[in-house]
Amino acid sequence: MAKEVKAKVIESAEISVEDKLKALFQLQQADSEIDNIKILRGELPLEVRDLEDEIAGLETRIANFDEEIKTLNASTTGKKNEIKAADDLIKKYKTQQNNVRNNREFDSLSKEIEFQTLEIELCEKRIKEFTFQAKEKNEIVDTSKKLLAERQGDLNIKKKELDDIISENQKEEESLQDKAEQLEHNIEPRLLTAYKKIRKNARNGLAIVSIERDACGGCFNKIPPQRQMDIRQRKKIIVCEYCGRILVDPDIAGK
Repeated sequence: MAKEVKAKVIESAEISVEDKLKALFQLQQADSEIDNIKILRGELPLEVRDLEDEIAGLETRIANFDEEIKTLNASTTGKKNEIKAADDLIKKYKTQQNNVRNNREFDSLSKEIEFQTLEIELCEKRIKEFTFQAKEKNEIVDTSKKLLAERQGDLNIKKKELDDIISENQKEEESLQDKAEQLEHNIEPRLLTAYKKIRKNARNGLAIVSIERDACGGCFNKIPPQRQMDIRQRKKIIVCEYCGRILVDPDIAGK
C-alpha cells in the first residue's frame, strides 16, 4: 500500500489560482510541443556531439604521434651526425698511427679507434630502433587519418540531416519559444521554479496534467473524490501525492 503524502500547495494572492493554473497549463502545452519537435531530431544531436568528440580525439592523437615521429627523426639525424664525427676521428687516429714514436702511443690510438667503432655500432643500433618506432607510429598515423576522414564524412552527413530537420521546424520552434517566454513572465518566480523542477524530474516532461478517468494523467494513480472536488474548485494549486505533478481539472485542459 502506497504511503500517503500530504499534497503540496502553492498559493499567491496576486492573481487567482484559476488564472495561474491556466497559465501553467498553456506553458506546459508550449513546452510539450517544443519537446515533440526535439524528439523529431532523435539521437542526431547526441550522435553529432559524439562524432565531434571522436574527431577531436583523433586529431589530438595524430598531432601527438606526429610530434613523436618528429622527435625520432631528429634523434636519427643526431645519431647519423655522431657516426660521421666518429668516422672522422677514426680516420684522424689512423693517420696519427702512421706517425707514432712508440708502441704505447700506437696502442692508445688503437683503443680510441676501437671506442669510436663501438660508438658507431651503438649509434647504428639506435638508428634502427628509432626507424622502427617511427615506422610503427607512421602506420598508426595513416590508420588514424583514414578513420578521421571516415568520421568527418559521417559527421557531415549527420550535421546535414540535423540542419535539415532544424530548418524545417525552426520557425515553429522559435514561435513556441517566444510564446513560452511570454507565459513565463506571467507566472510568479516561485511557482515557475516549482514547475520547472517538476518538469525536469518527470520522465515525459509533463509537470501539469489533468484528471483522466478519476486518475492522475501523469502516473494514473486514482485520485479520491474529495481531492477531485478540491481540484475542480480551483482555490489552491494541488500536486499529485504519488508523482508530484500539478493537477488541473479537465475543463482547464479542454477535455
